[in-house]
Amino acid sequence: MVEILILRGFYLNLFVFIFFSCFSGHCYSYDDAGPYNSFTISSFSYSGTRIRPYEWRYIRVDLPPWFSSMSIALESDVDLDAESIEKVPKSVLPMICFREGSLPVPDVSNSSLKSLVFSPLPNGSSGGIQSFQNPEQCYPMQKNISMKLTNEQISPGVWYFGLFNGLGPMRTQSKMINRGPSYSFSANISVEGCTTSMWGQYCNQTIDPLSCTQLDSYNLTATFSDAKSYNRTDVISCRNSFGGSCQGDGEPKVHFLDVVGIAEQFTIIATNVRFNETPSLNKTGNASGIILVCYARHGAMPLATLHDYSGNINESPLVIRSPKVGRWYITILPVNVSKEFGGIENTSLKACYSMEWQVFQCPMGKAGLNCTWESYMLQTVLRKNPSVAFESYYLPIGGNLSSDSANFPLQPLLSNSSVVGEIDVAWTYFLLDIPYGAAGANIHIQLTSDANINYEIYARFGGLPSLGTWDYFYANRTSSSDGSMFFKLYNSSEETISFYILYVREGTWGFGIRQLKPTSKASKDQTMSFSLERCPKRCSPHGSCQSSLDASGLTLYSYCSCDRNHGGFDCSVEIVSHQGHMWQSISLIASNAAAVLPAFWALRQKAFAEWVLYTSSGISSGLYHACDVGTWCALSFRVLQFMDFWLSFMAVVSTFVYLAAIDEVSKRTIHTAVFILTALMAATGATRSANIIIVIAIGTVGLLIGWLIEFSTKYRSFTISRGFWSNINYSWRTIEGWLRNLIKTLLRRFRWGFVLAGFTALAMAAISWKLETSESYWIWHSMWHVSIYTSSFLFLCSKANTENGENEGPLDGNYELTRQNSLPRGE
Repeated sequence: MVEILILRGFYLNLFVFIFFSCFSGHCYSYDDAGPYNSFTISSFSYSGTRIRPYEWRYIRVDLPPWFSSMSIALESDVDLDAESIEKVPKSVLPMICFREGSLPVPDVSNSSLKSLVFSPLPNGSSGGIQSFQNPEQCYPMQKNISMKLTNEQISPGVWYFGLFNGLGPMRTQSKMINRGPSYSFSANISVEGCTTSMWGQYCNQTIDPLSCTQLDSYNLTATFSDAKSYNRTDVISCRNSFGGSCQGDGEPKVHFLDVVGIAEQFTIIATNVRFNETPSLNKTGNASGIILVCYARHGAMPLATLHDYSGNINESPLVIRSPKVGRWYITILPVNVSKEFGGIENTSLKACYSMEWQVFQCPMGKAGLNCTWESYMLQTVLRKNPSVAFESYYLPIGGNLSSDSANFPLQPLLSNSSVVGEIDVAWTYFLLDIPYGAAGANIHIQLTSDANINYEIYARFGGLPSLGTWDYFYANRTSSSDGSMFFKLYNSSEETISFYILYVREGTWGFGIRQLKPTSKASKDQTMSFSLERCPKRCSPHGSCQSSLDASGLTLYSYCSCDRNHGGFDCSVEIVSHQGHMWQSISLIASNAAAVLPAFWALRQKAFAEWVLYTSSGISSGLYHACDVGTWCALSFRVLQFMDFWLSFMAVVSTFVYLAAIDEVSKRTIHTAVFILTALMAATGATRSANIIIVIAIGTVGLLIGWLIEFSTKYRSFTISRGFWSNINYSWRTIEGWLRNLIKTLLRRFRWGFVLAGFTALAMAAISWKLETSESYWIWHSMWHVSIYTSSFLFLCSKANTENGENEGPLDGNYELTRQNSLPRGE
């Protein structure tokens, strides 16, 4: 407790110093650096891509350790401001998400959705984004996004960008229609790196590697008190090979060190600290006010405002417990604390020191601070005949275990009991590796027992977990990471623990089994399994597991495509209840009974071709929707969908053609041409909204062609002689009489009350189509069935039987001209 209070006091004083130092203008900034000394490592251009409602795209970017910055320029046709963002529901809100190491999934649970930030993404150099170290950050999509992220803000490695058009459980639900606002985007992403050995965002920062020279036994035990408890072969003790280093007040010096394996502890301390003054100056400074602040950060350049660990290393070592595997960056910054509180400022004062550090590693098969716990490396076993590609499970290396099962006995592998303070605990560690390109998979951890489970499970990426350092954990039913964005707990009974880590990061993972009261009698029938699965819980099983590639083609990720009634990341969310499903099925299927109206009229008028079309259209639509809602599939879904749309297209066009009084030969010719066109439409894009306009246009053309055939047949005797134009009065009277007769024919041809009612029903069908959404589809599409079949029935009824009244032709032009020529010339 005393040590904690001392540390708190130190960090409080350090915070006060940093605040006053930056306020007075002495805060070091790389923004004052000179010109860049970098080159383009990679540049990607993504052409315009349209994202429909509830669709998404992933983009992968690889950042090497020597990168300096990453620039993103994204353009879209989304037009949302801060006020409109608050009004748009999350289910239809376009979003962009960032995540390090694996693919972002912003809507795994309701809690993850509620935790999202809905403020606009800051553009420019991302001054408002101090760090992207959070598990996932999401922002509303904007029209233009331009930002630059430096190696002081993000770590090297793999980064994923996800673009979503709507969030929530409905994103993975199979939909009868997928209508709504869509948007298109194009992006340019470039990665810059340093051309020389310089580092930093401007490639102007010298970073020295921490090379290793073995220390003698005296320094080993005298400098590091923790080294006494370790075997000599388990400790790598080093000092900077470049000798002493001298730095002025506020002048940082950066180093890096690669931790290549699982380590228990990483320790840094400054030795031989002394303070030198420039001889030409006769000032004396208060050396007691100088401290050496050490900032450490994994994977990125540490700053005073952004680091993982910090401490005054000229007083005590900076200790990093269970450091992550990878590159660590260390910044040493001399700070004159007394200067900020009224002390004497001495710009000539320099702090000189030597650095020494140790990396503590346990022997093979051991782990823990004192190397007393058991540790096992797990090997990958590929599944035989996996349902989805690249599924595997993990078994301990060297154990006499059968590779036919993913389960292995846990009791023989547990560590011996130990007493820590007054609480009996024992840790057992398991290490496994997620291969490159498998970031779209999920780790499934399962522990079963025939008695009550007294274990806690901790997981950590890149290192060993502990009570104070972990990424995910399960302790009991009420204490776990459940609700975290990438943790999904499925079973937490007394005898079974089952959870997933979703879209796991590539690299080394450490799992710690913390056994409570290990001295008590434990069950011998305990099994555990670690498996890499493509879809959690095999989609629950209310869906199918699908796989796809990100835009770069480097990562294969999987997702659940759920049925009509379920959604969510694993299809476990019931969107439509059983009762709701029943009403939707009845409505969508029974509404096709409206096809009886036009079919009955066509049969009454002995229009047998139209009767077959209307009857077949109603039956095929009912069968298609019965399969679409999951009630019953008479044929495959694709066949039923084709038949439904094709026959519906034909029924609409046939209604238009029926209104023309032409012979059967001409009618069959038009129907044959329409058969080909509508079949192509149904086969290539049956659900396109533009098909309605195209079908009505085809029907209108068919009607005009029918009328043209009818006109050319009935008025074939109408000819114009040479003398027709000799008398203008008779010519206009002939044309006027023909037009008057045509209007009378049209008025006699149709019952205009039925025509008006038909257009009203057609307008209702258009309104129903326009109002259809994924949620209200079953209501409005049922209204569409009733309205469209009713309109067809009314249009059929509008055709009047006027065969006897339509035989009158226009005035005979030849007769009029002949009569004119026969008049006496003397008149």
